[in-house]
Amino acid sequence: MRTFVLIPAAAALFLSPAAASAQTTRSISQIDRAQGAQASPQLVAEYGGRYDGPQAAFVERVGKRVALQSGLSNAQGDFTVQLLNSPVENAFAIPGGYIYVTRQLLALMNSEDELAFVMGHEVGHVAARHSAGRQRTSTIGGVLAGIVGAAVGNSALGQLVAGGAQRASQLYGLKYGRDQEYQADGLGVRYVAGAGYDPAAAPLILGQLGASTSLTARASGGDANAVPTWLSTHPSSNDRVARARALAQQAGRGGAGAAQDTAFLRMLDGLRYDDDPAQGVIDGQTFRHPAMRIKFIAPPGYKIANSTQAVTVQGPRGQAQLSAAPAGARDPAAAVVQQFQKLGARVSSEQVQPVTIDGRPASSATVSATANNQRIDATVVAMPLNGATYLWTIVTPAGSGAAAFEPLLASFTTLTTREAEAVRGKRIRIHTVRAGDTIDTLARQMAYADLQRDRFLTINGLAPDARLVPGTLVKLVVTG
Repeated sequence: MRTFVLIPAAAALFLSPAAASAQTTRSISQIDRAQGAQASPQLVAEYGGRYDGPQAAFVERVGKRVALQSGLSNAQGDFTVQLLNSPVENAFAIPGGYIYVTRQLLALMNSEDELAFVMGHEVGHVAARHSAGRQRTSTIGGVLAGIVGAAVGNSALGQLVAGGAQRASQLYGLKYGRDQEYQADGLGVRYVAGAGYDPAAAPLILGQLGASTSLTARASGGDANAVPTWLSTHPSSNDRVARARALAQQAGRGGAGAAQDTAFLRMLDGLRYDDDPAQGVIDGQTFRHPAMRIKFIAPPGYKIANSTQAVTVQGPRGQAQLSAAPAGARDPAAAVVQQFQKLGARVSSEQVQPVTIDGRPASSATVSATANNQRIDATVVAMPLNGATYLWTIVTPAGSGAAAFEPLLASFTTLTTREAEAVRGKRIRIHTVRAGDTIDTLARQMAYADLQRDRFLTINGLAPDARLVPGTLVKLVVTG
């Protein structure tokens, strides 16, 4: 149990006047509570739902302890802290006392202090009311907007290209400016110090996030996530890491990492990592969903992104989204008409054509529209499979129809029982270093076909020339 400490006056003077003024921010208002309560369910759903493993209670305890330092409330019960079942590294807080962190980001951390800083930083954004001044920049409101950009024109298919209803992550997953990041860092340092944590963890986790983002880009050739990662909405830089280090030093603490946080690391043991098989698993160009018993292969050069509502495939010639038709939808042609209606376009049954895809019957219709001053084709294909009807909604440049996605549609098929049972996902396992263990020998246990050494170093926050000490703990990502 850490003891509570007071932040020295020098550190308080280092914070900007704006940061200091945030300490006198008003408490959680009824309007904030109402807005947060309305947005929270959608946010939680978009990030895979709540993760109910034993790590959830740990995150809740730390989050509430840090949040009390913000001045938004002096009652822990006024804050809702949740661990989300998402393979995306992210954390955020919204007005009303709601604080979130994903299991993927939790797995990257190596101490309770690092967790405390990330959550304190997010609460700092809320306390400083940064959301009121943020601008809608690169975040796209829906999963079908990649080909035409973030803004859409006034067309019958505007809702299609914008993904239908606006997502909660569009409202709260937007990029912060540099000054806002600096201010939230300063507040985060103040909160964690006030809660008895070591603010020297701040530059450590910022560096970790930068290394992990770079590794992801190397492994995938780009960002394939359906929702923004932490660093895409919280821009970082070497200057920011250096500033966070200076803030921590002026807070007067001894420095994180002097002793390994073994209690925190053991808490991570068994945590789900990367995709959850219950939501489908992406393996390179292949997507498998063992519960639905379906799979498909994306064409070369295309990226797969998974969310709780749909799976998206995006590439140079367009974007396709896979979703399930409503339960009981038996007529594929009617399902095509209903999908267009849902997206705000009128398509008659006469426009729907029967097609054959890899020897299997399906129904399809294509319409043209204008979005973001560009002409596009929108195609909906309904395919019966496993007693259900699945919908592929495809957006491509005008005149191209769904031709670029024909190999994808042909690959959409069922999983055998053996194939479904083989989809196991990954978990974090905590390993005690033994005599003779090296970075290379342990890295070979990482459940990846590539970059095993880099992945091991990154998730453990180790330098390439680090020497492992027997008796210390390291994280492994294994099949399970």
